[in-house]
Amino acid sequence: MTTEAPSEFNHLETLSTTELLAGMNRLDHTVPDTVAKALPQIERLVEATVARLRDGGRLFYIGAGTSGRLGVVDASECPPTFGVPAEMVVGIMAGGDGAIRVAVEGAEDDAEQAWKDLQVHNVTAKDVLVGIAASGRTPYVIGGLQRARAAGLATGCVVCNAGSAVAAAAEFPVEVVTGPEFITGSTRLKAGSAQKMTLNMLTTATFIRLGYVRGNKMVDMKLSNIKLVDRGERMLMDELGIEQAEAAELLKQHGSVRAALNARA
Repeated sequence: MTTEAPSEFNHLETLSTTELLAGMNRLDHTVPDTVAKALPQIERLVEATVARLRDGGRLFYIGAGTSGRLGVVDASECPPTFGVPAEMVVGIMAGGDGAIRVAVEGAEDDAEQAWKDLQVHNVTAKDVLVGIAASGRTPYVIGGLQRARAAGLATGCVVCNAGSAVAAAAEFPVEVVTGPEFITGSTRLKAGSAQKMTLNMLTTATFIRLGYVRGNKMVDMKLSNIKLVDRGERMLMDELGIEQAEAAELLKQHGSVRAALNARA
């Protein structure tokens, strides 16, 4: 496993802060190129996800540690960004929600628990399950994917080693092979960055394809704070060529950028 291979750096404790930061930054520069190599795999997973969600399905993430937390983050950002229901994209963490903040030792080693966690959400063959595991060998993720695939769900994964058991369990695997970390085995670094980039691509491309973006604007975003209300007003000003006062009134009247635009169409 290249994610566990020795770092090309050594004696880190003897390096200056400048040297530490420069070393990490140099390795981080390799991540986008690594993700680029996986674009055909990401495309297949996006297409499968679009098809299932268009038919009323949902997207689920499962993972442990950093990988699980990244899934929870991506899922939680979809409702405010795209205005989708919270249950459309769901992140499930080995060890439960408490493990988001405090590690639950051994939770990732239970190959049966992921499917039990998914049953709480009444998953069906319309749904998509994406397992996230930098190592590609997490039993929690492998077991969940195997059970889900047998039940007819579309299954994908994001892993950072080639030829892994997680990838073998998924119908639409994404292998972003990031190589050795700055600190040997610390996959919260390059691998975590690559996983975050991949998940960004998956949900962003999916919801654009499903019509939740107009032009280049988040017209279905939730107007949940002053910043987003201001953004919505600026969207309307740009699209309709109106002043802020009129944009504010339209937004207040219709409740969303899309509804306001449709009203003026």
